[in-house]
Amino acid sequence: MRVAVLLLLGLALLEAEGRCFFNRTQEYCVCYRLSQDNAGSIIQCLAASVVEFQGGELERYVDFPIRDLDPSTIDMLGTLEIKKIIFGDLLVPEVLLARVLRFFSYTRVQEMEFESCSFLGRGSWGEMAGQNLPILSLHFHNVTSAPLTGREQDFSELGSWLGTLQELSVTGSHVTSLPCGIGRVFRALRSLDMAQNSLGDGSLMPAFCEGAFPQLQVLSLQENNLTSYHGVCRSVQLLHELQHLDLSQNKLVASPSSSCQWPVSLRIFNLSNTGLDEVLTPLPPGLEVLDLSSNRLRAVDVSLRSLKTLLLSRNLLLAAPSIRNYPTLRSLHLDDNLIAEWPWDEVKLLGNLQEVSAAGNPYSCTCTGAGALQALAATGCLRQGWPQHYACHSPPHYQGTLVRDVPASVLQCNRAVVLAPVCTALGLLCVAGAGWLAMARRRRVASPSAAQPQGLHGQELSEKARRSPMCS
Repeated sequence: MRVAVLLLLGLALLEAEGRCFFNRTQEYCVCYRLSQDNAGSIIQCLAASVVEFQGGELERYVDFPIRDLDPSTIDMLGTLEIKKIIFGDLLVPEVLLARVLRFFSYTRVQEMEFESCSFLGRGSWGEMAGQNLPILSLHFHNVTSAPLTGREQDFSELGSWLGTLQELSVTGSHVTSLPCGIGRVFRALRSLDMAQNSLGDGSLMPAFCEGAFPQLQVLSLQENNLTSYHGVCRSVQLLHELQHLDLSQNKLVASPSSSCQWPVSLRIFNLSNTGLDEVLTPLPPGLEVLDLSSNRLRAVDVSLRSLKTLLLSRNLLLAAPSIRNYPTLRSLHLDDNLIAEWPWDEVKLLGNLQEVSAAGNPYSCTCTGAGALQALAATGCLRQGWPQHYACHSPPHYQGTLVRDVPASVLQCNRAVVLAPVCTALGLLCVAGAGWLAMARRRRVASPSAAQPQGLHGQELSEKARRSPMCS
């Protein structure tokens, strides 16, 4: 019975020396190449929440008799706090895995991961029919196995468990296709990661057929062999719950005379490092996050009313996109482009954002260029990289100087701010002076006797006044 429990926990029984190491702080236990002689060291892993088994092969135990567990062993497994098990660098006969996997129904394990493992042959999964497991998250990375094509019956026998699975990742494993019937088994799956595989344009339509992955919300197709932007769009149209799609690191192009509609539920779209020299359309209308970084874009002229985050770093942009096209934008990333200056009218709008990142651009530190950036920094939205990664590229006498250190006061850079009130004051003085002169002229006209004495007596008085030393 002890051997059965060890197999249940997936130990790599090998004649080489090995043992387990437990980190109490992290509640993490790692076992290397355990054998029947030193398998007792696994006892210290019983208090861990994560257990990792590294190295070994199980081929010699394919014919080993595995009996049902007695009630005391089942009760013991139910008390363990192990939530995640990792298998690394193992040779796993599929027939043995099929016989052992059902025992996990007695545990609290919620997550299982296979790293750099090879699954040998094909197993009979009949014993798993109708069997439920607590495992909700399943991960495979850099694994090899028999092709998935033609294995719909195997997955159907695992349907009671796989129908409750919520997260599945199969990455870096040279997968070329995903049959329609397999996708229909995953009725509750929320997240599917198929990154770093060999999926092509023709393999997507069958994979996401009618009834496949009906609850899928997050899909990663990063770094596959996809080329058709509109082909991907048509392939995922039946994923009505899809919210997050990652197509990064595929070389995408637009199909001529082709159009499609993305799922209206899509909110996050990653098109980074896809070789784009223009923004492909259509884009999902309800996007909230759009990642177009690491492309060859020279301009971005699209309007997305719901967009909150726009990532445009590492492109060839000469100017920032107009913020007026994104009325709900909160975060804008423009690092490592070719932007030299920011227009003052755009700076005023950018100041309303929560975060702006534009480090690593060849800034022209003219009066207006440096002043605009300094004004933007004063709003507090320039967070990451300011000021150390904002340096002047020109003019020559400022090259290498931090933009922050360039003298650029409001009086120097925005003369309209100074000239406007000065001109207004001069205008008011002119109006006031003209009014005073007009009033003085009217007073002289209204009092002629005071202005000019009349008769001989008046002339004498005037002559005396002119001669008086008091007026000289």
